[in-house]
Amino acid sequence: MLLVTPENIASVMELETVPHSFSELDRLVAEGLPKKALKASVERIGLSLEEKKRLLYRIVPEATFKRRRDRLSPEESERAERLARVYATAHYVWVSDDEARAFLHTSHPMLEGRTPLEVSMTELGARRVEELLWKLFYGIAA
Repeated sequence: MLLVTPENIASVMELETVPHSFSELDRLVAEGLPKKALKASVERIGLSLEEKKRLLYRIVPEATFKRRRDRLSPEESERAERLARVYATAHYVWVSDDEARAFLHTSHPMLEGRTPLEVSMTELGARRVEELLWKLFYGIAA
């Protein structure tokens, strides 16, 4: 049983083509996601306009993002998907956009005092954040 589905992740990115399996989502990422998928994620996650810009350009450098016409590269798409996946998981656990955002922007002792958003910029970091979220969800000491 999947708790955070490919549909949940696609919803964060507001994808027009909704994947119904991780295989389909993987194919979309490998082909390159639309630029607007990253923008949609950043809009949901960022707290201020300045922070949204910083987050967007941390995923894809500003000059590169501006050069892209419609699609991100597969590598940039992987980073965009990871961001959406972490947010979708936080939303599933907290059942609220505001609470998910608050969690992602608040430093946590299990993450060496760093914010989950900061830690999730790498794949291994995202796994750590997801593990923390599931521990919180299931009431395991986090």
